[in-house]
Amino acid sequence: MKKTLILGTLVTLLFIQCGKEKDPFLISNGAIGNLTKDIQVKQVDSIFAQDSIVKLNPIENALGTQGEVEVYDKDGKKLLLLSPSNENDPTAKISNIQVFDERYKTDKGLTLNSTFGDVKANYTISNVRTTIRSIVVFLEETDVYLTIEKVKLPENLRYDPSLEIDATQIPDDATFKYFMIGWDEEEEGKEE
Repeated sequence: MKKTLILGTLVTLLFIQCGKEKDPFLISNGAIGNLTKDIQVKQVDSIFAQDSIVKLNPIENALGTQGEVEVYDKDGKKLLLLSPSNENDPTAKISNIQVFDERYKTDKGLTLNSTFGDVKANYTISNVRTTIRSIVVFLEETDVYLTIEKVKLPENLRYDPSLEIDATQIPDDATFKYFMIGWDEEEEGKEE
């Protein structure tokens, strides 16, 4: 009797889980929609079968997808730019993703249209790196990193590329130039 009850409960939970459709726009650690960090670039066509895949640097005589690709939805709206760890290897895994569509969001609601104030309210910032024209903000416990143009910063922080910028110096209303996801293969190898 007890085994039957447990088995019935497990079967019910399985049906409930199967009935839930995965959000194709949810960004989580190691995944963005149905795309995971374990997917090889040659598998992108099947993951985005309902969308259009544009190969940016088509490789002559290639047997399938390899190199950087852009993903467009059926209405022609650009969704993502996928960059593999090795452009010449169709078995390479995706290492970087640039998000172009505001429907993609993290479980905490962070999107391309969010502001830095949304970041500070929901995430811990692990690092801020300065480049000539922008800053790159890395978030703890997530694969997401953000680029903010220096024109969004106070004027005294814009012109010195060697100046270290702290997260507290970034205005809450600063918007993102790039909304990126990075999957580091080295970290993956260390976990195994």
